[in-house]
Amino acid sequence: MREIEKKCPTHADITTNKRKTVYIRRTSYIKIPLTAVVRIFSMTAVLVFFFTGSVNAPQSYFAAAQEEEQIHNSQEERAELERQLAEYEKQIEDTQKTIDEYKKKGNTLQNEIYTLNARISKLNLQIKAVTVNISKLNEEITETQKQINRTENTIDTHKDALAEAIRNVREADAQNIITILLANEKLSDFFGTLNDMALVQDNLRVSLENITKLRQDLLEQKDELSMEKEDVENLKAIQQAQKNNVQYTQTQKQTLLKDTKGRESEYQKILKKTQETAAQIRTRIFELLGGGQLTFEKAYDFARIAEKATGVRASLILAILNRESLLGKNTGKCFYTTAMHPTRDVPYFLDLTKRLNIDPKSDFAKVSCPNSHGTYGGAMGPAQFIPSTWKIYESKISAVTGNNPPNPWNNADAFAGTAVYIRDLLASSSCINYAKTNQHIVPYQTLLERCAASKYYAGGNWYTYRMWYGDPVVQQANAYEDDIAVLKGQ
Repeated sequence: MREIEKKCPTHADITTNKRKTVYIRRTSYIKIPLTAVVRIFSMTAVLVFFFTGSVNAPQSYFAAAQEEEQIHNSQEERAELERQLAEYEKQIEDTQKTIDEYKKKGNTLQNEIYTLNARISKLNLQIKAVTVNISKLNEEITETQKQINRTENTIDTHKDALAEAIRNVREADAQNIITILLANEKLSDFFGTLNDMALVQDNLRVSLENITKLRQDLLEQKDELSMEKEDVENLKAIQQAQKNNVQYTQTQKQTLLKDTKGRESEYQKILKKTQETAAQIRTRIFELLGGGQLTFEKAYDFARIAEKATGVRASLILAILNRESLLGKNTGKCFYTTAMHPTRDVPYFLDLTKRLNIDPKSDFAKVSCPNSHGTYGGAMGPAQFIPSTWKIYESKISAVTGNNPPNPWNNADAFAGTAVYIRDLLASSSCINYAKTNQHIVPYQTLLERCAASKYYAGGNWYTYRMWYGDPVVQQANAYEDDIAVLKGQ
């Protein structure tokens, strides 16, 4: 699951979080030993430097103006990319409507040519839109990298000051309370000295909290950068697949025109020969997302059982579990020790494999690998659930299949797991809102399924993939409906 849009605190954030100001009493009546004065002054100077000098290093007017101009230009570029992307997506939706209309008109040579032309137009629009999306992501990568650099520089700048402050506080803490009392002639001076030291220590505590927060922000920024880079790679793979589809569709069109010589009668003969029979559909190989193969008939049997239990249409379950739905990535090739999140997933994974009597280090229990940028893998079996998510759905899967515990490497459990998870995603507020907002352009159910499929793949980053992953999954599900109709007709 992905969570993004967490911002790094700016320099100003650190200073505005300061709770107390270091204040040293000054009066002609206080007589503090020189060593105590030096110690307090040293601590104060360090912390003043920490909170003001190193944090708010003055910028020249020209440097500040240049940075402001860069930010403004970046915002304008991103807004323009968003506008272009929205326009392309609208054209893609309109082209899909045209394709659907030709399908409804029936199988004629003219309609088939029109449909192929519309598909080519849609694919070309998708390529342009993906190109814009990649540019947009590259802008975000650049900005995230700048945030990382700023955070790292801030942390590095504060290291020496923080170390000096800690050393001085430790020295003050080591001083005996009686020694401090005897060093001050008046009781008020004694309490004043203690108060000053307490203020210094309190400010040090706040500064340590700020450093801890900075480091946490840095980790989150690096995770975000990793996901953005993965998104770019995925979109490039989608882009290449779309280019291949354009070439394939153009070849289809040329072959069709050549074979029919423009005659409807010849097209009808070819159409009759190429239509798959129920026997061919049943024996077709269905390759599972997380590895493994089934006949289409057997895959449909599993999906049909899951459909009856959850209400999620079988064709959508099949489309999501189809290996092509994951952009052709290879999965299930790593051991949990190198791929899985150590605290979130490993404990439950070991517990589950123990209950299933499976060796967690065996080839059978291999899981998905981390990506090239370090994001954890660990997804299990045909449905590619990470352990922490499988744990949430374990009882619901058992209710469908009767297996207790359910086995993520078992096909029946995997199909049921996909179905119960998709059912929840279809009912999520974000998918419902997305469908309601855009149903004047695209049918409500199509939008709902598009969102759920994208969430299944990308979690919180689903919106990036709604057109490039979610929509193809829904189109594949619609194609499976035709195959299922042939099977039911036999």
